[in-house]
Amino acid sequence: MARRSYAGIIKSSFIAAGVLGFAASAHADEYTTGMQQFTGGPGTELELSANVALTTDYVFRGISQTLQDPAVSGGFDASYGIFYLGTWASNVDFGGTDDVEIDYYGGVAPTWAGIDFDFSILAYTYPGGDTDTIWEGMFAMSKSFMDDKLSLGWANYFELENGDYWVPELSAGYTFDKVSIFTPTLSGVIGWVDYDTDASSYTYWNVGMSLGFYKDDMFTLDLRYWDSDLSAAGCGGDIDLCDERVVGTLSASF
Repeated sequence: MARRSYAGIIKSSFIAAGVLGFAASAHADEYTTGMQQFTGGPGTELELSANVALTTDYVFRGISQTLQDPAVSGGFDASYGIFYLGTWASNVDFGGTDDVEIDYYGGVAPTWAGIDFDFSILAYTYPGGDTDTIWEGMFAMSKSFMDDKLSLGWANYFELENGDYWVPELSAGYTFDKVSIFTPTLSGVIGWVDYDTDASSYTYWNVGMSLGFYKDDMFTLDLRYWDSDLSAAGCGGDIDLCDERVVGTLSASF
């Protein structure tokens, strides 16, 4: 689902291809390289960026969104000062009529006392499919240490229409010194999906290594281990969609 990096935290499984690139910049990751910049006032610029990715499995919060098949995704982002808007799309397969997911999001990302904050609203849509649009709110905060090599973050997502669930998530990443042409980053996430019905709640986690390379790490290779504690019943009867897996991703930002 929504693929923006919030306050230096990459939110979902796949995001720019499941790459948790915390330490690339203040908002950390594949969206930081502007396509164009226009002066919008003293100290403020309009920044436009784009991203594309190919992954072996689109995993979101521990669950495959493509029946364990590969996915191609892409998105566009615009920011002006602390404000931003964006969209992201990927192929999906839930076994029904859903073939594509298109996400829209916008928010504000201020920094205070050295801490990056992010407040946003996200819409997950599935044009032409059976799945209804899902609306989430999100609040996140993160802080970098050791000359921006180490980043720690916390985020909380909550379903807006009926309050059916909320998702707290902890993230961490460490960027090593450049090795040859590569910038290695070790990162991980642990999150908990808390539904109104306790029986449906579960924990998911991932850990992986990404390698940024070429022109300020415009390209990224990522290898990530995913798992969750969902049962077969909680995973729609197919535990293979929710159990341990290794996902490989190649992404690019422009």
